[in-house]
Amino acid sequence: MTRPSSAQIDLTALRNNYQVARRLHGGRALAVVKANAYGHGAIACVQSLQSVADGFAVAIPGEAFELRAAAIHSPILVMEGFFDAEDLRCIVEQNIWTVIHQNSQIDLLEAADLPANSLHVWLKVDSGMHRAGFSLDEIQAIYHRIKRCSAVASLTLMTHFARSDEPDSDATARQIASFDRATEGLAGDRSLANSGGVLAWPAARRDWARAGIMIYGADPIPEAGNDLKPVMTLKSQIFAVRNIAAGEPVGYGAKFIASRPTRVGLVAIGYADGYPRGAPNGTPVSVDGRLTQLIGRVSMDMLTVDLTDLPEARIGSRVELWGNQIDINQVAQLAGTISYELLCNVKRVTKIYI
Repeated sequence: MTRPSSAQIDLTALRNNYQVARRLHGGRALAVVKANAYGHGAIACVQSLQSVADGFAVAIPGEAFELRAAAIHSPILVMEGFFDAEDLRCIVEQNIWTVIHQNSQIDLLEAADLPANSLHVWLKVDSGMHRAGFSLDEIQAIYHRIKRCSAVASLTLMTHFARSDEPDSDATARQIASFDRATEGLAGDRSLANSGGVLAWPAARRDWARAGIMIYGADPIPEAGNDLKPVMTLKSQIFAVRNIAAGEPVGYGAKFIASRPTRVGLVAIGYADGYPRGAPNGTPVSVDGRLTQLIGRVSMDMLTVDLTDLPEARIGSRVELWGNQIDINQVAQLAGTISYELLCNVKRVTKIYI
C-alpha cells in the first residue's frame, strides 16, 4: 500500500453488533451482507460471523453463489429471489433459501422439475410499503398455491417496514397489524424486523430478524443510544500543508473563503474513494485524535481540512473521516444522504481487517 488511505474493519465490533441484534430480538437473526456487506467485504464479514450467526441474507442470487463458492455453508436467504429458471435451479442445487414476492416467480417454480422438499421459501407480504410483495387480500391464496408445490420444504412469512427508523410514526404499528390480520391461521415462521424493527418495535420481534445496517454500527435510530460499535473506520493522512491569507479561496468553485490566515491540510482521499462530494464546509474530521473540519469542496482524489488550530498537525498526521470518533450518521446528514450509501460507496481504499 503506497497511498495512505484505508478502511479499517473491526470484526470484533461486527460480532458484538450482531449479538446485540440477536439478544434484543430474541429468536433467530439473519445477518444481512448484501452489497458486499454494505461495503465492508462480504466474505471476510461472513467468515467472522458464521460461528455466531443463525444465517445470512443477500439481495441477489449471485451474492449467495459467491458465498457458497467461498465455502460458506450456513443458511443464506436471497431477498430479491430468483430472476429466471436457471437461478432457481442453482438455488436448489446450492441449498439456498429464496424470497418469493411476485407471481412470475411462482410460475417458474410450478414449471420447474425440482426434487421434493428441496426449497425453503420466504413469502413476502406487502403490508404497506408498496414496493415488493403480495397484497394483503391475496396472501392466503398465494400461500396455499405455493404449498401445493412439491419442491417446497418450508414457508416463512415475511414483510418489510418502510418507516421503522421513525419511532414517533405509527406506520410500523399499522404494518404489523395488517400483516398479522392477513396471515392469520397460516402455519410457518414469521420475519418482520429489519434493524429499525429490532431496535424500536418489540411487537415486530418474531421468529427471524433481518439485521442489516445495525450490525455495521451505523445506528438507524442514533438518538436511542443503542450499544452499537462502528465497524468501519475510514482513514487517511495529511500529505501536504500550506498557508493561505484571509480572503483567499480553497478548492473548486471557491466554496470556502478563509476568514483568517488559515493553515490548510491536504488529505489523500476523495469522492472516488467513497467520501461524499456533497459534504459541506464544517463537516467534522479528526486529525491525530483532535476534531477539526472540512474546508472547500471535496475533490475526486483529495480533500482539504483546517489545521489552523492544530499546530502539531503535519505531513503524515492521521485523519479519521468516520469511525469511533466521527459519527458516520452526522457526516451523512450534512452531505444530504444516509449512512447506508456512504458505506456502500467505499471503494479503491485498502480494507484492513482487525
